[in-house]
Parts: sequence; structure tokens; C-alpha cells
Amino acid sequence: MSHMMIKTDRRRLLQMIGAGALGSTLPFGMMTSANAANLRIAMVVKNLGNSYFDACRDGANEAAKELGGIEIIYTAPTKATPEDQIAVIDALIAQKVDGIMVSSNDANALVPVGKKAMQRGIKVISFDSAIAKDGRIMHLNASSTALIGAKQVQMIAKTIKGEGEIAILSAASTMTNQNSWIAAMKDELKKPEYAKIKLVTTVYGDDQDDKSYREMQSLVKAYPNLKGVISPTTIGIRSGAKAIMDGGLTGKVFITGLGLPSEMKDAVLKGACDTFAIWNPVDYGYAATQIMASILKGADAGPGKMVKMGRIGETKVGDDGEAAMSEPFTFDKSNVEQFAKIF
Repeated sequence: MSHMMIKTDRRRLLQMIGAGALGSTLPFGMMTSANAANLRIAMVVKNLGNSYFDACRDGANEAAKELGGIEIIYTAPTKATPEDQIAVIDALIAQKVDGIMVSSNDANALVPVGKKAMQRGIKVISFDSAIAKDGRIMHLNASSTALIGAKQVQMIAKTIKGEGEIAILSAASTMTNQNSWIAAMKDELKKPEYAKIKLVTTVYGDDQDDKSYREMQSLVKAYPNLKGVISPTTIGIRSGAKAIMDGGLTGKVFITGLGLPSEMKDAVLKGACDTFAIWNPVDYGYAATQIMASILKGADAGPGKMVKMGRIGETKVGDDGEAAMSEPFTFDKSNVEQFAKIF
């Protein structure tokens, strides 16, 4: 994976999210339209009702407004399955959109439909969770896999003072980004400073609030000495935190991972979560849209090439066809209330 060439200015986290999406509801999601649009770019995310992806959509709209002449189609399946996501992409191919940006529910399952789109002249990139390289032009990671994995282990280790049992509450077992981050966590845990920390299990909440909540309940019952949980998914961490608080386990079991300040403020202030991290999802949607617009206008996004991300800067595409946007930002009691007003 390539290293980011110019990092996101953290002050951008202090800028307010725009007015949000406008437009009519589509069968699989939402469409935001620009007058006299010359290019139609679809943002296909994992599932509906996910605040993280809604913030990505706001960033895409910001880029579209800045560039002009671009219509953003924001859409997703109602369930986070590869089959339902393929159906959404097939519908977009039939609509003859110009570009498709995908957060994949399954890296390999989406390759055929990605190829199909590209064979018909539609540009395809992935972000957040990659499509395997044969099914897209490039993939934009929010950060580097190693840094994201290490950051989450570092946070829980600090909270539990470097000793005790921990577990991982992931999304779906097929999701590329989740599996890559978990592998990086396990690599980090091999370091001698974590010798007294034991990873007991990994469970999957399938990016559903109710299932993630139940998985958290099951974890604390199955492992009575559990001290910490890492959840590298915004739905998992918010549901896991709620289960901790509802179960009277605040101060006994702590959760960390990747979350949104607006959704984690209560858990942090009440002590179920000490620290968590995330990149700015508004910036993420903005950067992906800027890259897609450049590709549609003829830019080369192949290995070794620099791609522009508007106000974010630029990044280099690695030999694996992947690039990184920025580094994660840590939230705790000192700043969560401030950022909860933003996203």
C-alpha cells in the first residue's frame, strides 16, 4: 500500500458539514442532483441507515458542488450483502452512469459486476472497503491498514493498562477492510509490549445494530474476565457501547475502535469508551469524488501515478492499485463534544 503524500489538515475536522443531500428517494437509496450535470457519479455504499456513509455522501456533494457539472447518485442495498449490492450496481449500469464509487460488501463477489461496468465504459473505483483489483481502476483507503490496526490496539492497551483479555467485534466476515484491519491488529499484538494482553475471540455483528448488540452481550457472558473490545466499525462500536451501558458494565468492560463522535459522545462521557478514532468521513467522500472526477476527465490513476484529491492534497497509487487519504484522528473526553456537533 502506498503512503499518503499530503495528509489531511486536521483543522478540516473543525469545519461544519454542508447542508446535506437534496433530491428524491430511489428504490435503493437517495439521489442528489446538480443542475445541467454533465457527469453522473454513483456512490454505492454498504447499506442504508449508516451515519458514516451519510457523511461520506455529504463530502461527495461538496466536491460535486465545487467542481460543477456533476450529479451524485447516493445509493445502497437495504441489507449489507454482496448479492443486494450487485443488484444495485447492475441497475446503475443500466442507467449508463459515468462513474461508480463503491464501498464493497465482498471484495471478490463484486469483481464480475465491476468488470461489466468497465467494459461498458463506466469508470469504477472503490473506497472504504475494496473491490479486488480486477474489478476496479483503483482503491482509496482512508488511511494505511497498518496504522489503523495499530491505532486500535494502542488505544485499548492504554485503557486496560496493558493487561487482560480483549475481543474483536467486527462487521461481516466478508468485508475486506475489516479483515485487513483485524490482521494488522494481530500483527501489532505480537509486539512484546502487549505480552499480557490476550485476544480471546472475534465475533461478527454484520453491521447491524441489533446483532452487534447481541454479540456484545454474548461476549461478556462467555468471557467473564473480558476487559476490552475493539470494534473497527461505526455500527459495532455504538451498539457494543450501548450493550455495555445497558448491562451495567461501565468501568468494567471498555470498547474502542472506529466510531463517529456524534454517536459515541454519550459512551465516552459515561465511561464505556475511553478513546476511539476515525478519519473525517466528509473528507473521505470528498476525496473519492475528486479522484473519480479526475479519472472521468482523463487522468491516469494507475500504479505509480499521483492522483489529486482537491483540498485534501494528492496521493500516490501503489503497485497494488491502492492509495491512502489520511491518518486516523483520536477522540476522547477532551474533544468528543466539540466534534459531535460536526459529524
